[in-house]
Amino acid sequence: MARLLVILFLIALPARAEEVVLGLSQDEVAITANFDGSHILVFGAVKREVPIPTGPPLQVVVAVSGPSKPVLVRRKERRFGIWVNTDSVLVDSAPSFYAVATSGPFDEVLTDVEDLRHRVSIERAIRSVGAAMHIRGAQNFADAVVRIRERSGLYKIVEDSVAVDQQTLFRTAIDMPANLTEGEYSTRIFLTREGRVVSVYETTIDVRKVGLERWLYNMSQNQPMIYGLMSLAIAIAAGWGASAAFRMLRQG
Repeated sequence: MARLLVILFLIALPARAEEVVLGLSQDEVAITANFDGSHILVFGAVKREVPIPTGPPLQVVVAVSGPSKPVLVRRKERRFGIWVNTDSVLVDSAPSFYAVATSGPFDEVLTDVEDLRHRVSIERAIRSVGAAMHIRGAQNFADAVVRIRERSGLYKIVEDSVAVDQQTLFRTAIDMPANLTEGEYSTRIFLTREGRVVSVYETTIDVRKVGLERWLYNMSQNQPMIYGLMSLAIAIAAGWGASAAFRMLRQG
């Protein structure tokens, strides 16, 4: 009897009307000596168990987030003619890279409630629990992180950049700059209708140093003494070589 009730319950559950079937042009990014950024194509389709719903069209939001770490932000003020550090706030978690692409204006494809729930916008992707009571304008410190990283091309929202065909196929491109941090980059795809999320799909893009860059990075982390001595030797050799070349030019 109990088994029959479970089967009837599962049958009664509504099937998810729309789901994401995703593809990536590449799920790994290799950082080399001549790495100048990467261009990731995100494409996919919507799997349905029922016909396309009538009414407002389907919208798509793609969010790519790099590894998150705490960030110490300091405020500088002019005191007695010089700039000095005054207050400081530790922003608990800020992604090293964050890009959002949408199929329409952000405030139309995602409501504020859904944004708060899923933390999609740049401001809500940063977590700053709080600062000391005596610090004025604590939110300005988190805003400074956003402003600085937007200037560096690390944070961006690109509206109307996701193409949706027949409410079934979608595609967009995410430009990743040269100054990437190693780690797993979370990629989330949201399907929305009237600003409400109807389906979420998550995957990752792996960003790693390779070749000589990887070897040097591992040495700097695991054998800092040898790495320092090697760097010093290279600097001395480069200086001697430049000096020798300059003398040859003068004599010639």
